[in-house]
Amino acid sequence: MTDPNEPVRAEGVLDARASSAVKGGAYFSLKHRLFRAVWNVVWLLLASWTPPPLHGWRAFLLRLFGAKIGKRTRIYGSARIWYPPNLEMGDYSVLGWKVNCYSQGKVILEDYANVAQYVHLVTGTHDIDDPSFQLYTKPIRICRYAWLASDCFVGPGVTVHEGAVLGGRAVAFKDLEPWTVYVGNPARAIRKRAPFEL
Repeated sequence: MTDPNEPVRAEGVLDARASSAVKGGAYFSLKHRLFRAVWNVVWLLLASWTPPPLHGWRAFLLRLFGAKIGKRTRIYGSARIWYPPNLEMGDYSVLGWKVNCYSQGKVILEDYANVAQYVHLVTGTHDIDDPSFQLYTKPIRICRYAWLASDCFVGPGVTVHEGAVLGGRAVAFKDLEPWTVYVGNPARAIRKRAPFEL
């Protein structure tokens, strides 16, 4: 049985040594890159400029490209989703204004998860001890009722547990405990939050 938090080569990721990635070669297969190119054009032309209330339209486009999107989600047109098949959003979850969802690996937002403006969700990392700088991914999970405040950063493999809050401009490279408020770089717990249920 494999550890789900161990780095893996995601779908479409090439062997960096074979592709000579550090010498300008590709990290992803041609099929993967073409898919992303089409996706970027579609998002630019049909979603990026749309008014905020058209969340349903943007969810529809994401579903067309393989994302799993729940009901009544809020996805803003200025959000950047790198690879839609790696995005899962539960009911009533939010991807805010200018979020960078760098979904080289899985990004999962459970029901009522709230990702505020300018947040960076980064699932990819490189093996810095490998001369070919191999790309690996680890999933990010934002659990129910969790809130990522403005301009924070969540790194590969992090789980933001139920009800946790990551304060503005904070940086998380480790899991955040349930119903706890975190601030700073690196993120540190400052207090508990009262649990609730919607």
